[in-house]
Amino acid sequence: MSPLVSWEGFPILMPTFEDCPIAITTDFGADSAYVGVMRGVILSINPKATIVDHTHSVPSYDVLAGAVLLRQSYHYFPSSIHLVVIDPGVGSSRRPLLLITEKYAFVGPDNGLFTPICESEKPWVIELNQERFFRSPVSRTFHGRDIFAPVAAHLSLGVAPETLGRQIVDMVTLEIPTPRVVEGSVAGTILRVDKFGNLVTNMTPATLGEARISRDDLVMRIGDQVVQKWVESYAEADPGVAIILLGSSGLLEISVNQGSAAELLRASAYEAVFAYRKPG
Repeated sequence: MSPLVSWEGFPILMPTFEDCPIAITTDFGADSAYVGVMRGVILSINPKATIVDHTHSVPSYDVLAGAVLLRQSYHYFPSSIHLVVIDPGVGSSRRPLLLITEKYAFVGPDNGLFTPICESEKPWVIELNQERFFRSPVSRTFHGRDIFAPVAAHLSLGVAPETLGRQIVDMVTLEIPTPRVVEGSVAGTILRVDKFGNLVTNMTPATLGEARISRDDLVMRIGDQVVQKWVESYAEADPGVAIILLGSSGLLEISVNQGSAAELLRASAYEAVFAYRKPG
């Protein structure tokens, strides 16, 4: 632990992340050489670093999708450094950030990616401005290689977070869609479409409970398409049939056993989805 003065003016202890694994999340694509370059930069600074490829399949430029994915997954990791690069504003005036919680460090752009971390944790937020920890020269198009990967590597060597920049309190945040509940109905949003075509909504069992909708009475609608078969697992449904179930992230999903709900229902991320009771 290393000392830092909080903005309330009291001395605090900030954690360090020596020997912690580095988990990389990007929208670069699974076969992208850009990911390999970032790994190479990290290993050039810390040859003993443990690097985990979380995912490189975030939809291109989709900062909200990256934020939602991060919210659903970061807490499954042990104490770690999350290097997150979904950065359509690279080269602009957007700031490079480091967020520190008791267990995790997050490195990436100030574009709203880390909104869920501010909602679930109380992080220290640091603008990265100490260029001696960057790769030189810093390009205008690849801060993942020249700023974020080097900072993550230095953190894994035990560099004190407060030496990497200055504290800020005005981080950019996103408005992540939340369901609107009225007794008997819910207006929600499809947060993402996964590789299998499952439609992951922003509704939870608690949302249904607040609307007083039971699983037996549940109907979900996207556009003019209606789904009303609740199952506990994909295998309970016949192939090709649209179903509703509780996904592993704790969110309601509309899925098709051995098929794509996105294709069958002609639905995509950020479309409206509604839940209500069966009539009668």
